[in-house]
Amino acid sequence: MIAQSKLYLNLYVDRARPEQWVVRDHQGRFWRVPSGDDAWERRRPFVPTEETELEPVPGHYKYMLGLPF
Repeated sequence: MIAQSKLYLNLYVDRARPEQWVVRDHQGRFWRVPSGDDAWERRRPFVPTEETELEPVPGHYKYMLGLPF
């Protein structure tokens, strides 16, 4: 039997675009996540550029965005 690992996500805000939430999943992939209901279901791939300024956000915001832990 294979043990399931927890889904770990890191949450960031892009300071170059303050209205944009960015999530990095446990595989190192980045996702743009909208505010609102079902944010994780509406995620879109995100590729950081030189202009991207990701700043870590406290974990309790994951709950507010409805993100899986």
